[in-house]
Amino acid sequence: MSRSRTPRLALLTLSLLLTGVAVGSVMISSSRPALAAEKLSPLKLIELARTGPQTVAFRESLVDALGEQRIREGKAYIGAGDEFLWAIDAATEPKLFVDDEARPALTRIQGTNLWVSIGQLRPGYSHSYYYHVDGQRRGGEPSIVAYLPESFEQEGVPKGTLSEKFTHKSKIYDGMVSEYWVYVPAQYDAKLAAPLMIWNDGGGHTGRNGQSRTQVVMDNLIHQKKIPAMISIFINPGDISGSPGTPTHTYVTEFSKKSGRQFRDAMRSTEYDTVSDRYVRFLDEEILAEVGQKWNLRKDGYSRAIAGDSSGAIAAFNAAWQRPEVISRVLSRIGTFTSIQWIPGTLDGGNIFPFAIRKTPRKNLRVWLSDGSEDLENDHGSWPLQNIQMANSLKMAGYDYRFRFGTAPHNGAQGAAEAPEALVWLWRDYDPAKTSQSFVQDPAEKSKPYYRVKIFNREH
Repeated sequence: MSRSRTPRLALLTLSLLLTGVAVGSVMISSSRPALAAEKLSPLKLIELARTGPQTVAFRESLVDALGEQRIREGKAYIGAGDEFLWAIDAATEPKLFVDDEARPALTRIQGTNLWVSIGQLRPGYSHSYYYHVDGQRRGGEPSIVAYLPESFEQEGVPKGTLSEKFTHKSKIYDGMVSEYWVYVPAQYDAKLAAPLMIWNDGGGHTGRNGQSRTQVVMDNLIHQKKIPAMISIFINPGDISGSPGTPTHTYVTEFSKKSGRQFRDAMRSTEYDTVSDRYVRFLDEEILAEVGQKWNLRKDGYSRAIAGDSSGAIAAFNAAWQRPEVISRVLSRIGTFTSIQWIPGTLDGGNIFPFAIRKTPRKNLRVWLSDGSEDLENDHGSWPLQNIQMANSLKMAGYDYRFRFGTAPHNGAQGAAEAPEALVWLWRDYDPAKTSQSFVQDPAEKSKPYYRVKIFNREH
């Protein structure tokens, strides 16, 4: 039996353990047949980490599942519900911090520089982690999703269907072409008009097992009767490039030049970040009218909701704000309530909303807001501060609202984590026999203080 050593990272030599090559202090006879790493589910891998972290099967499966590069960088983790596993390659003992709190000591895999830790995270939230190695911060991720149970496919739950992609050419937006898909729950009955929900940036919700898991969540919540059997429309921002010379095309072209944005992104901003009734008219008069020709839809704002992230979130709030009788329920995540489209004295942008809410008679809306402390800060404004302002304004004006504020940056992690809870809250007490309801602030909310900011990352 030959013995050799390799300068590569210990985790890269795990396969050599089965062929009799010495790694650190471990050596296994070459007479033992090589085994292929078993593909384990996250839950099984976590359980194996708990019961047999020193076994060859675990070591091989770990590297196979998490990837040697990510382990080396300290960015390797895997989760199953609220159970999580972290792994890092380090010559000296690393210290794991999750949500800025130190975790118990990691376990070292004998004969390697591979360290692992298992633990639970609060589901329904996004979380952050990093390591300290030799006193220096290393690796980590700013936002990992701890999903609620309803974000996983469950046995016996009928699946809704997703339509083919439809395209629509708008008159309100001068020939803009939009793509959209329609999710229809298994419980849909064409004889009964269905509630509906519009999802801006809808292409991100078409994959059942993507980060958002929107269709899976809908399947589960509808089956559990926690939300109504509603149709969802996943709609993407439009494309105006095929209609040169129109006012919309001209505006988008100029905005693209001034802002340095790509043309398609400039159109998205024009559609989503502008504060006017144009977008909700487009939805109501064109998209919902078109979808209503194929499916039986409710027409009362009480039975309609709209959701979005980032600019899609301000578009959602703006649509309901402009026309509560068309849409009255809003799911806003990492909302861009900033000045992207603001032209002083000429055009309003999302930055006006925290103040408009305070100065305008209360409208009949129900609003779920969420954001994170590490969201964007740029020349358009501060996403975290504006969302806190939104929450305080909604509270002051007596709105039926809920605010979730975490630590995530500008991504979909927090929204994906909280989706089941947010949808249940948004559609709570829905009664198909009604066409209207006066949304009032929870009495318990009235006694709570306004949100306040504490600076924690610097002294001056």
